[in-house]
Amino acid sequence: MTRQAFVHRIAAASPDDVSGLKTAFEEGRIDRSAIVAVFGKTEGNGCVNDFTRALASRALKDLLGPKPCLVMSGGTEGGLSPHFLVFEVREVSTAPAPRALAVGRARTSPLPPEHLGRGAQVDAVAECVKVAMEDAGLKSPEQVHLVQVKCPLLTSDRIAEAAARGKTTATRDTLKSMGLSRAAASLGIAVALGEVNRAKISETAIGTDWSLFSSRASASAGVELAGHEIVVLGHGEGWAGPLRIDHAVMTDAIDIEPVRDALARLGLEANGQLRPAQRMRLKALIAKTEAASTGAIRGLRHTMLNDSDISPTRHARGFTAGALAGLVGHTELYVSGGAEHQGPDGGGPVAVIVEAT
Repeated sequence: MTRQAFVHRIAAASPDDVSGLKTAFEEGRIDRSAIVAVFGKTEGNGCVNDFTRALASRALKDLLGPKPCLVMSGGTEGGLSPHFLVFEVREVSTAPAPRALAVGRARTSPLPPEHLGRGAQVDAVAECVKVAMEDAGLKSPEQVHLVQVKCPLLTSDRIAEAAARGKTTATRDTLKSMGLSRAAASLGIAVALGEVNRAKISETAIGTDWSLFSSRASASAGVELAGHEIVVLGHGEGWAGPLRIDHAVMTDAIDIEPVRDALARLGLEANGQLRPAQRMRLKALIAKTEAASTGAIRGLRHTMLNDSDISPTRHARGFTAGALAGLVGHTELYVSGGAEHQGPDGGGPVAVIVEAT
């Protein structure tokens, strides 16, 4: 069986705006039954009380049913444009192509609140990543270019439910729980891909030891689920089509040159901003970013960590998105804040999907 992956970028006028998807169905551009995952950028605050993620998820579930994995990332600060990335997988009669985009997915069971941000979450995600790799036909971690995970967070109700059973949670701070969940999930990805030895991950290392990280993890936390939605993107055998994927690691929030190099490896070479014809071939850019814990970027002080009004993750999203938009020439970018154990401190992984010529 030969499979082919398709990626569609669809603008959204509001978190629950699925009219673009409906139009694509009517025009025959997207096969509803072939959709396996949808990533989305929604225009909320990206924090615990960002219900735009849940609103988008509900609209998509009503339209698509329970089959697709949904990864909604809140926060479109700066010039980021709300949009959906729709992933299809179809069976085709064409011959497999070398390095064609492969897509796999899997879900974990609901995570007990007391496991969030701890070793149990690391292990659950690590095992599920392997299932998603198998679904994509990826036999080696080297074939993986991105693992996208949607993970849960703690709410006051979930903390109380655990306490009623005599259990304690890793934190009682719901906002902090987002970072801990992303941290544990990302370390689970690192373990699955052989980037970090599981024995090095103690309970106290989660969310604190930034020397441990994955170069291919992208984690987003939300209130809209209790388990994990995991999507693996890479190059696998038995896949056809013109889509290719590569990844890079930004070492800080303005480190766009590795991304430029990844685009060049996929045939989009540009000394400056991508030209309009090149831009049309860029199907998706998925990035993680965060405010450096050192309080500095290339030796110069930043104030993102000291702002009591705006979360550092919100600052970082808008900041890095501006740098990346300047490189590629458009603003429909999946830039997600909070990069705990996702790339080095202050940086983050970036994946690009390009249509080959």
